[in-house]
Amino acid sequence: MRKAIHPAYGPVVFRDRAAGHAFLTRSTLSAADGGRTIEWEDGNTYPVVDVEISHVSHPFYTGTARVLDQAGRVERFERRYGKRGGA
Repeated sequence: MRKAIHPAYGPVVFRDRAAGHAFLTRSTLSAADGGRTIEWEDGNTYPVVDVEISHVSHPFYTGTARVLDQAGRVERFERRYGKRGGA
């Protein structure tokens, strides 16, 4: 790899604002964060990035996502407006 063209890659804590959950991972976002840090469970200080939603609070991953009955909607539309003949 060429030197001085890649962003710094290191440990960062992502904190979910909606659920109050945080997790430690590696990312290049530490330089763009603005200097905020947090003391992690292991006693070390890491840069922190606040996110609005993560796997802990996203409806798809928590099982609270609503599933729409698409087949029933199509049938209701066809009953209401009738089927059209082919072109």
